[in-house]
Amino acid sequence: MAGIKEEKKIYLVGIYCRLSKDDGTENESASIATQKSILTDYVKKQGWHLAKTYVDDGYSGTNFQRPSFQNMIKDIENGLINCVITKDLSRLGRNYLDCGLYLEVKLS
Repeated sequence: MAGIKEEKKIYLVGIYCRLSKDDGTENESASIATQKSILTDYVKKQGWHLAKTYVDDGYSGTNFQRPSFQNMIKDIENGLINCVITKDLSRLGRNYLDCGLYLEVKLS
């Protein structure tokens, strides 16, 4: 349509990484580093702004009482981020019903 200017949405992205098994070292696990790399590259290719990275290394996905996950929720509520990217939904959580609740109700 001529004369109508389309606004481009600005995404302030939070990337979320989680690994449930502790790899036995005090350093960040290789899997977390791989998740970060994949997600950071994706955000850059999309031309989005990476606002923050959230990492829960060694935490189970069976509940949502993880420190970085809770920080991410607070940042969403405070408007610091408006988009969350994760490698796959199992990184967000293992209970698909609870994940759906977050996706459809709490985060929309």
